[in-house]
Amino acid sequence: MANRELVSVIEEIVKAKGIRAEKIISALEFALLTAAKKRFGMAENIQVRIDPKTGEIEVLTLKKIVEKVSDPKGEITIEDARKVDSTAELGDEIGSVVEMEDFGRISAQMAKQVIFQRVREAEWETVYKEYFGREGELVSGLILGQERKNYIVDIGKTEAMLPHNEQMPRESYRRGDRIRAYLLEVKKSAKGPQVILSRSHPNLVSRLFEVEVPEIAAGIVEIKGVVREPGDRTKIAVFSKDKAVDPIGACVGIRGSRVQAVVRELRGEKIDIITWIEDPRVFIGEALNPAAVEKVGIDEEKKTALVIVPNNQLSLAIGKNGQNVRLAAKLTGWKIDILSEEEYGKVWSKEKERLIELAIVQEQKEAEAREGIANTSAPDKSDKT
Repeated sequence: MANRELVSVIEEIVKAKGIRAEKIISALEFALLTAAKKRFGMAENIQVRIDPKTGEIEVLTLKKIVEKVSDPKGEITIEDARKVDSTAELGDEIGSVVEMEDFGRISAQMAKQVIFQRVREAEWETVYKEYFGREGELVSGLILGQERKNYIVDIGKTEAMLPHNEQMPRESYRRGDRIRAYLLEVKKSAKGPQVILSRSHPNLVSRLFEVEVPEIAAGIVEIKGVVREPGDRTKIAVFSKDKAVDPIGACVGIRGSRVQAVVRELRGEKIDIITWIEDPRVFIGEALNPAAVEKVGIDEEKKTALVIVPNNQLSLAIGKNGQNVRLAAKLTGWKIDILSEEEYGKVWSKEKERLIELAIVQEQKEAEAREGIANTSAPDKSDKT
């Protein structure tokens, strides 16, 4: 390889892979050193230097200057040394240039393999540094294909994986489709860094709203919690730090433009936007949206809540297969039981009957107790004559 060609190759790798030129030159020097040692023997004291500007390669074997040579591979006489350097002295080391052609075909092939490996390792390191610490970000990518139900996604400087268990139900892609996903994890492996994406993580919804809602990006509106059953429904609780800003209105947007953009990205997933309120009674009622709530009673010690809803709102409050109340419980952190007004009336009537019965029994016991005391304290006249 000509020197100019070598410089061109290095520049090409720098542009294509984003690897520093110093890293590539270091890899080349190591590869050539390995090949040289393979060719001339591991005991040989060899140095390889590459000029980064000209691409000139210099391979030297270092030999110790002695009076009498006993090891031709590692020693040289003072006479021969002074032919190369007139200032050479006994005990010094002197370099002898090795011609590249002397490496032979096997050494050149080995050099190529080592270069490839080192450049690949340098590329892996660059990719890892680029994405490590970015977990939690929203990334865009291009679908390249599918392997064992896992999608391979081109996200710029590397290929990421969207595992089957991180995909949304009933969601499918073709080669060339563009997607946005949540950067879930970056980890090292024997095959290089692995970037794992997710389309099912609740925080994907948070990141999408941050993009669509300037008030969230600016920190005026805060997302307090997100719970999700991917592909079906999401509940997101929001809070405004500015009383003049309606958090729900900010997230919905004019004519629903903002929330609809998120819904489209999530392939039609329903989204309930809820105002976060510190009072758990009110917040639980809000969390059951879209159902209307009449009353909420709570047991703070057990962290349970009893919610009363109008008769025609019971199925809506519970949701299909219990989804609405299940998500509301996750969002609020409270165990929620729901009764219709009619059910509550029946339960309350039975409770009142039970309380009345208990009161009657208690009254009877108290009366019997009073009668017993009266009989004990009355004087006995049977012994008088």
